[in-house]
Amino acid sequence: MKKVLIINGGQNFGHSGGKYNQTVTENTVQVLNSLGNIEVKITNVSEDYDRNEEVEKFVWADLIIYHTPIWWFQLPNGFKKYIDEVFTAGHAKGIYMSDGRKSDSPEINYGTGGMLGGRKYMVTTSWNAPKTAFTIPGEFFYETSVDDGPLYGFHRMNAFVSLEKIDGFHFHDVEKNADINRDMKLYRDHLTEVLEKEMKPQLV
Repeated sequence: MKKVLIINGGQNFGHSGGKYNQTVTENTVQVLNSLGNIEVKITNVSEDYDRNEEVEKFVWADLIIYHTPIWWFQLPNGFKKYIDEVFTAGHAKGIYMSDGRKSDSPEINYGTGGMLGGRKYMVTTSWNAPKTAFTIPGEFFYETSVDDGPLYGFHRMNAFVSLEKIDGFHFHDVEKNADINRDMKLYRDHLTEVLEKEMKPQLV
């Protein structure tokens, strides 16, 4: 793993200024720089982008790191628009070729037409909801994790284009009880551990 694309899905909308995910992005770059010999490209979805150039970035990268807030239990509108535009532009250009099915057996192999095999992705999310909302019986998410619940479709989207998931990180209670120094340290430690594990085969 030598080439990393960071996609910052934060944006300025309503009471959100996009600053939290900018901080997460900066901490990601800090870790990547500390590991050395890693080339980094960054896309901020709130800024102008060329969808075809973004397709080329996905094809270029060994690892895609997504940073996104969660708004109303989904991706923010600007980030969803980015995915819609870029993945559609990537049809037969490196992101996906088809849905994977053949005309003689249309019932099977759906979701096997991706073109990004051999690459991996991870995602961070930021929530107003506390972690306990996902873990305590009777609480809002009924003991369903972020990845198995609100992010299920996001993960299947990445699987559709043949990206392999590595362990992400979820920031909780960031509006009412944020502790930036604590949370960023926990995240940096997590990212360092994950990336060192991913890089180990290349160091043997």
